[in-house]
Amino acid sequence: MLRETLKEQTFPAHQKTEGTVIRKIKKINNEADYIELLKCFYSYFNAVEKEISPFITSAILPDLDKRRDASYIKKDIEELGGSISDLPPARVPTITNSLEALSAMYVLEGSLMGGPHIIKMLKKRGIERGFSFFEGYGENSKTMLNSFMDTLNKEGKKSTDTDKAVEVANETFSNFGNIFESLSKVN
Repeated sequence: MLRETLKEQTFPAHQKTEGTVIRKIKKINNEADYIELLKCFYSYFNAVEKEISPFITSAILPDLDKRRDASYIKKDIEELGGSISDLPPARVPTITNSLEALSAMYVLEGSLMGGPHIIKMLKKRGIERGFSFFEGYGENSKTMLNSFMDTLNKEGKKSTDTDKAVEVANETFSNFGNIFESLSKVN
């Protein structure tokens, strides 16, 4: 199953990116710092979503219209009094087909599992609002993730190019981690 292959073969990149994000969260001291963190998330998620959009349709992912996206991050930034101006530049993998798009989306969708932990960390830092993105799908998060993983596995069965799928997922993780280097306020 492609899910397991991606999980195993992206583990180092996943761990490195997760560590980078956690270190940045631990340095948040106020809402302005949190806005800067969210701008990194927005810039990256928005860029990846644009890259995958030609390949991910409701025919491939039937609940596409119910999935969270970068608009949730924008909402959080604006709720905190920020704007999406002055975004850090985001470099994303080049996507050429639906399997590669789903492999990049694997990283984005998988990130929702860390949302509740991120909210707890932020609350310990004194942040009390701007969590719509990190809340994921609420009590439906596990169901939505499993639905996505079923689609990923189904598409994975149609292709013999799992190496490229792994490459795209690894690049998605790495590029996501790299965007946090641009944070100047949250050092």
